[in-house]
Amino acid sequence: MKIRLLLVCFNMVLTSILGVKADDGSRLWLKQKSENKAVVSIVGKLTPTLAIAQNELEQSWCGGPIELRKTKDKRLSKDGFSIRELNGKYFVKSPSDIGLLYGAYYLLRQQVLKQPLLGEVVENPFYETRILNHWDNLDGSVERGYAGLSLWQWQELPDTLSERYKEYARANASVGINATVLNNVNASPQILSTHYLHKVKQLADVFRPYGIQVYLSANFASPMVIGELPTADPQDAEVVRWWKNKAKEIYQLIPDFGGFLVKANSEGQPGPGDYGRSHAEGANMLADALKPYDGKVMWRTFVYNPEDPDRAKQAYSEFYPLDGQFRDNVILQVKNGPVDFQPREPYTPLFGAMKNTQTMPEFQITQEYLGHANHLAYLAPMWEEFFNLVDPASQKALSGVANIGTDANWTGHLFGQANWYAFGRLAWNPYLSSEQIAEEWLNQTFTSDSAYVEPVKAMMLDSREAIVNYMMPLGLHHTFAFGHHYGPEPWCDVPGARPDWLPTYYHRADKIGLGFDRSSTGSQATAQYPDSLATLYDNINTCPEEYILWFHHVPWSHKMKSGRTLWQELCYKFNTGVQQAREFQQTWDKMEPFVDQDTFNEIQSKLKIQALDAMWWRDACLLYFQQFSEQPIPFELERPVYELNEMKKFKLDIDNHQNAPHGFK
Repeated sequence: MKIRLLLVCFNMVLTSILGVKADDGSRLWLKQKSENKAVVSIVGKLTPTLAIAQNELEQSWCGGPIELRKTKDKRLSKDGFSIRELNGKYFVKSPSDIGLLYGAYYLLRQQVLKQPLLGEVVENPFYETRILNHWDNLDGSVERGYAGLSLWQWQELPDTLSERYKEYARANASVGINATVLNNVNASPQILSTHYLHKVKQLADVFRPYGIQVYLSANFASPMVIGELPTADPQDAEVVRWWKNKAKEIYQLIPDFGGFLVKANSEGQPGPGDYGRSHAEGANMLADALKPYDGKVMWRTFVYNPEDPDRAKQAYSEFYPLDGQFRDNVILQVKNGPVDFQPREPYTPLFGAMKNTQTMPEFQITQEYLGHANHLAYLAPMWEEFFNLVDPASQKALSGVANIGTDANWTGHLFGQANWYAFGRLAWNPYLSSEQIAEEWLNQTFTSDSAYVEPVKAMMLDSREAIVNYMMPLGLHHTFAFGHHYGPEPWCDVPGARPDWLPTYYHRADKIGLGFDRSSTGSQATAQYPDSLATLYDNINTCPEEYILWFHHVPWSHKMKSGRTLWQELCYKFNTGVQQAREFQQTWDKMEPFVDQDTFNEIQSKLKIQALDAMWWRDACLLYFQQFSEQPIPFELERPVYELNEMKKFKLDIDNHQNAPHGFK
């Protein structure tokens, strides 16, 4: 008989529930319910947003009566709130309805965590814009999506609204996310057609009471495709007029429309460079069209030239010379690392370098390079690592590429929900620790029993480093299979492919050693960093070992801090990752008493896949790189089961990138 542990209120008791229905994950971390109807009073007009706050508290709050009041308070930003308790009554204040809703969710979170108020709480969101990027296409597919199809049912809109739209907005509001880009950065121009804008309006209307602003990815060639103009040149008067008219049309339908996200002159996308214009000229033209409505342009810096000897330098090389040339409503959206969402990268040197231009980090919540929805990969430690190097105060907003789809549990892997949650919490407060966020999520999603929370939290906190170990330790990067990026192919060679899409471009293995020389004797990428870091990274003896193969071509015999050679250290790192993945299985097997059987079986199955994949990564990479090192695997470590020529024959069965493979095929 299964015992399911439910938290009821501050002095909550553990209740045994017989015959409990399996939890499909659809309720995310918002599972609180109470039979006690809380007393909630609202000072002033009852708005749709305040009605949501009232309903949330009435359904789930177990404490004393609550008063929600809009007020002016110089300590609070627009979305900030204060909470204090006086004689058993709770007073929530904010300058805005949305701030009061955030305050309600704060109280409910603290209730689950059993953390009573100590004095007055004052909370303000760190970033003004906290935005999800959906790489969803109009045909319902999701680029780099591993949780089913797109949430947005374009064929049914605007007449039919899915209930999941409201649940999506509710989940975002509960962690402070206040904006969303609905469509893929590889944008179809049709999203800006009148036909689709009426559909977008319906989504915006659903999201508005939850404080969610809608943005759209815009194709730079839209004036040609939709407007039938002969050019999209940002200096052409007809093009400028077209964008101004389009902005007017959008804001008449959606008065609080956020603005455009633009991927331009990257991977075949059109842009101002097609007409000899700069990124600044292209972004500013759009910014001028949006300026009368307080709209923003988020211009991505993900660009790279196949002719350049080092892809990692491209964003800096193209955008740093343009510093100070962008309008004040343009924000450069910069990937956290200089290549492409690898398991570990140094930060992109544009951060901190653009002194006169607004920038915002782009994190990837969906696990394109981290085992898709098969691997447990808690990403808050990766993002915390980024903020330890890049001052959060130097940024104006935070974006995350969403991992949300039509799967019942929203994210494909139940633990993938933790990354959605963590992104929201870090966008609200980038100084929160990965440990605190994991503990919050586990308490709200599963149980507050420390016998469950502590070991599973430890597993989550170790998961990202484990993936680095069994996939690409010591600064290795981009050794993935071509196209779908699932599984190892360090040998990959696709005829006709761009060199910078192939692993050999990055690992550069030869008889001498391994790694990409980005030092002053190589591509000189180290020079793009501040002097203190440039000096640190440039010297092979001072470069942090987690980045050593990123910045240096390291001899196989190079002595590492452990006393082992590079080759030996590589073997140990890969093997450690495999052992960690196996330990995750052992940890989870002990958690069976705390979750329903379906949840237990689902996670157990995913962890089996992850352990298999970890072994696959280790064996494939070591066998391949051993050809160059010509050194034996240390005798105390496991030997590969297969030969290299057999490893190269393994094929993956991925159906439109929606279902990831289960290890070896």
